[in-house]
Amino acid sequence: MSWTWILRGLVVGGGAIGVLAVNGMALGASSPRYPERPVRLVLPFSPGGGSDAVARIVAPKLHEAMGQPWVVDNRPGAAGNIATEIVAHAEPDGYTVLLGFSTALTVNPTLYEKMNFNIEKDFRPVINITAGQYMLVLHPSVKANSVKELIEYAKANPGKLRYASAGIGSPLFLSAELFQNRAGVKLLHVPYKGGGPAAASVVSGETHMIFGSLPSSFPHVKAGRLKALAVTGPKRANLAPDIPTIAELGFPGFEVTSWYGLLVPTRTPNRVVRIIHEETRKVMQIPEVEQRLSRLGLWIDVRGPNEFAARVKAETSQWAKLMKEAGVKPK
Repeated sequence: MSWTWILRGLVVGGGAIGVLAVNGMALGASSPRYPERPVRLVLPFSPGGGSDAVARIVAPKLHEAMGQPWVVDNRPGAAGNIATEIVAHAEPDGYTVLLGFSTALTVNPTLYEKMNFNIEKDFRPVINITAGQYMLVLHPSVKANSVKELIEYAKANPGKLRYASAGIGSPLFLSAELFQNRAGVKLLHVPYKGGGPAAASVVSGETHMIFGSLPSSFPHVKAGRLKALAVTGPKRANLAPDIPTIAELGFPGFEVTSWYGLLVPTRTPNRVVRIIHEETRKVMQIPEVEQRLSRLGLWIDVRGPNEFAARVKAETSQWAKLMKEAGVKPK
């Protein structure tokens, strides 16, 4: 082979290598490693509540898995709308993530007439991670020891049984309204500023009943201060396996669960969404995570982006219909 052909090959080859190198640099520039800095996990409620407890369990594990801190940022207010708006308008780069709560995502669009964001248009659901249910409990003075007896008593005394809630649109409110709707009874709603004061009102006898969270209600049941009749989820609670679900008691399809999931702004790159989804899915398989969530009355409920999005859409429609029937006016 002549030196001319050899030199020509080197020039062409070198050119090809140069092109590959440039393309490789461009590819690297457009696909940096994620995450390269701390991730901000925005919560819709104050420290000490359910969202905060879930975040404090999951965030450190995501730090371990991904090599960067997940910084919990509590932004309470407007039933979760403040936190949701922050993330909706954040840079879509995967460094601002919402720990979404069920009612903030599915009830607020009906409850609030004006919001500066749209759940369906401004967010990408990444992964649903955990869920919990509620327990129907009564003050001991109520002459009913089963759901059947409660319905009979309520029908004989329409509007006299007072139920406590954490306010219109809360899961406690939705549970009671759905129960009234399905059972054909009339109860009197007494709203409080939070689930804690609402539960305390039933213990004191100020109100008669509540669909309370398991952690706040079950200790009072064990102490004899409240009577437990049923739970609102699709299955019995591990904390109270002897208490039936409302669905078991003649109301098929009755289900009220609260759930938590991660969402990001709509234009977040697919690659980043996949990383968050996969790493979070692995974290939710850690036995310690499951055990700690179980103590809060929660169970692992992992759903991918499509199933998570479908859940948000279906429940938004369900609660909008219920609140319209209950005569709830938008704020």
